[in-house]
Amino acid sequence: QVQLVESGGGLVQAGGALRLSCAASGRTFNNWRMGWFRQVAGKEREFVAAILWSGGSTDYADSVKGRFTVSRDNAKNTLYLQMNSLRPEDTADYYCAAKTEIGNPRKFYRYWGPGTQVTVSS
Repeated sequence: QVQLVESGGGLVQAGGALRLSCAASGRTFNNWRMGWFRQVAGKEREFVAAILWSGGSTDYADSVKGRFTVSRDNAKNTLYLQMNSLRPEDTADYYCAAKTEIGNPRKFYRYWGPGTQVTVSS
């Protein structure tokens, strides 16, 4: 059973930084793609970043490129999202996602964590 559990969300001022973690378990994730998404109540879910577990190739939404960094620790089975230079518009629930298909980094994720709240104050 694949399980994803996010942590690290909270309150931060604009311009600050936060690191989200996603503990992944239940499977070996070689050849999997991992992603981060965010969603505001009443809004569509938005792609943030993705990474290939094995190769480390990354993809970022334009809105976060240069500010956010996705990474993973293979030994700890943990996915990270380092968020720097945070803006109020980054406020959202952030979700960790995973899928076995590695083709499209922005779509068709099968497994999801319960989410963690990030609030950026102005």
